[in-house]
Amino acid sequence: MENPVSKPQIFLVHFAGGNVYSFQFMKQYFHEYDFIPLELPGRGNRIKERILQNFTAAAKDIHEQIVSKLKSKKFLLYGHSMGALLVLRVAGLLELDGHIPHAIVISGNPGPGVFSSKIRHLLPDEQFKDELKILGGMPDEILNNKELYEFVEPIIRADFKIAETSQREEVFIPIKSPIYALMGDQESKSDKIENWKTFTTSTFGYEVLQGDHFFIYNHALGLSNLMKRAISTSCST
Repeated sequence: MENPVSKPQIFLVHFAGGNVYSFQFMKQYFHEYDFIPLELPGRGNRIKERILQNFTAAAKDIHEQIVSKLKSKKFLLYGHSMGALLVLRVAGLLELDGHIPHAIVISGNPGPGVFSSKIRHLLPDEQFKDELKILGGMPDEILNNKELYEFVEPIIRADFKIAETSQREEVFIPIKSPIYALMGDQESKSDKIENWKTFTTSTFGYEVLQGDHFFIYNHALGLSNLMKRAISTSCST
């Protein structure tokens, strides 16, 4: 049973190579909310668990985490890049349980069916590193340190496999929750952002902000305010 004094809950799903700490830069803006970053196995607090490489398994893992932590009927899902695809699928799984997210907010992804011709998770090592540099978000200290890179490389490749195969192969059914989409104006396919409208039977909104794939780090306040507006004003149908 829902606690009548439960705070609205914000569940956050990381990008490829991310972990439970990936959204710490926003936490300061959510004092009156239950701010709950999640992570897949094989990294962060779950470093001893087996890395997943299958989209269905990854979505099931995130779904189970949310169900185990869900306390309020007013909750929102947020995902960046790979996380955007996962929250779309997880929102559908939650609907089957009778839990409809108040809204989902996604960033850094043009949505299912819109993808690059590159299959990054299969690239040779040097080309893979080059792609990581292009995307940004990976410190040079890691890319240039053999031991650190060898530690994170299998995690990132597995996450890319999850994201890339899902965009090409998975069938996504429109969800009942409103969708709010954000992308950086320097991102490839940012002109396709309205593709997300296809995946909701409710309201849809979008904005293209200045920046590259990790534009979110330069728009922490704006992104946080968008989430708070979405969970305060949206109404799932």
